[in-house]
Amino acid sequence: MFQFFRGAFHRPNDRRPDGRSFRARSATRDGETDKGRIVPIMRAIEAALVAAERERSGLSRRVCDVLERAAVTIGNGDDEYLHREQLDRHHQNLFDQEILNGQRRLDQLSSTIAHLQVLKAAALTRFEEVLSQSDTGGVSSAP
Repeated sequence: MFQFFRGAFHRPNDRRPDGRSFRARSATRDGETDKGRIVPIMRAIEAALVAAERERSGLSRRVCDVLERAAVTIGNGDDEYLHREQLDRHHQNLFDQEILNGQRRLDQLSSTIAHLQVLKAAALTRFEEVLSQSDTGGVSSAP
């Protein structure tokens, strides 16, 4: 029965059908291959993190600006809201909507940034050996 499987198992001196013998790659080449797979992922995570942080920073400034403009249109009288002109009321409603949309997006960005930081930390921990073998090409090791 084992004669059927004889061709499936090769000893180190056995030749492949093309005449060459089997050889495993060197550990250095395996490390380079692994690094070639991991580094682009780490760069993509880092790029997404930087882009999300930039968007959050810019949006935060714009939301603060809208809050300041809305404060001016509200006025400072006790009964200002009773006698507000229709145009001012319309602008106030637009400001309210912009503020709500901006704050909603800021919350989403904060959540996304937190998730990306966890993803980066997990990848750095899991692939620490691969990434520490040599220069990672701009991928920082700080989570």
